[in-house]
Amino acid sequence: MRTRSKQSGLTLPEMVVVIATIALLVGFGLPAIRALMNSFETQSGAKTLISAMLASARAIAAKEQSYAGIRFQQDSAGNQYMVFIVHEEPGKMGGLTIGFRAIKGVKPIKLPEKVAIVDLAYNSALLNPSGDGIVDNDIEMNDINVLRDTMTFSIIFSPAGKLVIHDVRVRNRDGIYQPDNGAADKVSMDDIFNSPGNINNFGVGVFIQDDYPAMGLGAELSRNSFVIIYEKDKFEQARGIGRAWSDYLAQMAPHRIYINSYTGTMILPD
Repeated sequence: MRTRSKQSGLTLPEMVVVIATIALLVGFGLPAIRALMNSFETQSGAKTLISAMLASARAIAAKEQSYAGIRFQQDSAGNQYMVFIVHEEPGKMGGLTIGFRAIKGVKPIKLPEKVAIVDLAYNSALLNPSGDGIVDNDIEMNDINVLRDTMTFSIIFSPAGKLVIHDVRVRNRDGIYQPDNGAADKVSMDDIFNSPGNINNFGVGVFIQDDYPAMGLGAELSRNSFVIIYEKDKFEQARGIGRAWSDYLAQMAPHRIYINSYTGTMILPD
């Protein structure tokens, strides 16, 4: 006796109903997703995002039993990111005896486009290239390297989870000083930190490593505070208007956010 096999699957009407249901769910969900993303553009949203990153950096320092933290830095398109970094002991970065590297497998987190996180400390060598002790106002206002230096800094935690002021020099994982993939002995395939040439010419890396002090990217101390600017476009436009940029930053000083040395939490201004 022959038995009729039972066929599995959906009929055409059932398929239409399923597709329509998915479309409705997506339609209802998109506004909620947009609202979540837009929330990070607000003051409270940006602070929540940074707070979560600081907590994660402390956890990484404890897990790795090494100095670790967050690096704030722009890419070549001017977008600012937060990158998790960890310190490497001497001898573990090839020819580079000291330095921090990006944590492998952890993607940088892009900050909202309207927001800028800045360090109020200037690099005196950039502002006074002649060494005569007099700040060059034209360079202060217009040099992109000064802007890059202001928006590039690190916050570091010790293995015990305490905020510390530590020497920071962020470099590629391959241990190459000023890498150049056009030279056989200078190749670095680090996909996070690399040289300007490798980023622009070979598409390897996103952020410039700390081997270019003339560009505002050299060794420096980590920070314990920062300022969140919610009108990034106005902040950058002020660079070319007299002393507007310096005045803008001076006005931001009372809004500086410090980090609690023991808990890693942000201490918000009154």
